[in-house]
Amino acid sequence: MTGDPIAVLQLTHHGEGAGSTQSIASLSLHLARRGHRVLVGCRAGTLLERMARDGGLETVSLDFGRLRSLANQLAAVVAAQRITLVNAHDTRDRRALTWLRWRGRLPQAFVTTRRTMPLTSPAELLAIGLTADRTIAVSAAVGRALRRRLCPSGRLRIVPNGVDLARVDAVPSPADFERARAAVWNGGEPDGRPLIVITARRKRQDLALRALEFLGRPVTLVCVGIEPDTKLSHLARSVPDRHRVVFVPFTERPLAFYRLAAVAALPSAIEGLSQALLEAMALGLPVVASATGGNTDVISSGVTGLLVTTGDPRGWAAAFERLLADPALATRLARAGRDLVRSDFTMERTVERTEAVYREALARRLPRGEARG
Repeated sequence: MTGDPIAVLQLTHHGEGAGSTQSIASLSLHLARRGHRVLVGCRAGTLLERMARDGGLETVSLDFGRLRSLANQLAAVVAAQRITLVNAHDTRDRRALTWLRWRGRLPQAFVTTRRTMPLTSPAELLAIGLTADRTIAVSAAVGRALRRRLCPSGRLRIVPNGVDLARVDAVPSPADFERARAAVWNGGEPDGRPLIVITARRKRQDLALRALEFLGRPVTLVCVGIEPDTKLSHLARSVPDRHRVVFVPFTERPLAFYRLAAVAALPSAIEGLSQALLEAMALGLPVVASATGGNTDVISSGVTGLLVTTGDPRGWAAAFERLLADPALATRLARAGRDLVRSDFTMERTVERTEAVYREALARRLPRGEARG
């Protein structure tokens, strides 16, 4: 750590089963290890609250229902806990903090982190971007999209998501392996079909299901993290008999599935920078992802993985076949992806860059007459 410790409130309305939850938890824990005081503000009973408490962090339960009520809660927490910087990670958080700043009730540093490709109106992006001391984009792709939608460039910083390698490298317990095997093979034995794993909440799993019609090689497609809706159930029933499709509800321990898989896939239409994708690459799996958003920041097609046009099921089938038919190619891409993530996308690098942005934000809050960044 460089400089004095910072009292940080990490704030999110979401906090449930998503890559952002793991990312916020890991960021908070690593900041605390660097000597900062970290308080996590979220809804009561969420996964993030449990993860933070399990890691020894302080938490505060907030009601995100009404904007003015949330703003008042935040003002009270910031004052009582002597917070010096608030980092917002979701829409409601940003709006409440902006409301407080406009009313002169938030003299503390205000940072907002944009974790997805922005759908916010340019007017709101401009207003919040001019209010926050700094905006963090989790990938260069998110940063470019924010600039196109009028987010002020002077306060925008790119801090790519990172993976906690200690967490990723920890060998899953025998119980975790057994649960994963039971989910994939329904308590039976492996049948020889290679596993293609998608670990994500609802993205575009339908594209992977449609791709199976055009894939001659029998495979098992495992969708971890969702229960099928009507659309996905219908598509799964129409998949050719040579394939199997398995849906696994959200689990807090998904990494065992990667260790059973031959390929990891991420068929998303909008992606900031997927935690699941980074974890799969860090574990040495060959990956296929949509050529969109932050996926293009980490995957150079044919070098560190394969990129496919989002709405092209035939292209997805061809990418799966290419990796499964050519083990040498799959190994080469997997090694290159693994090396890239483990050098450039570690949580240590993310935390160092985040801390630097925090100090820039704090410098803007100095009394008038002192140097500002």
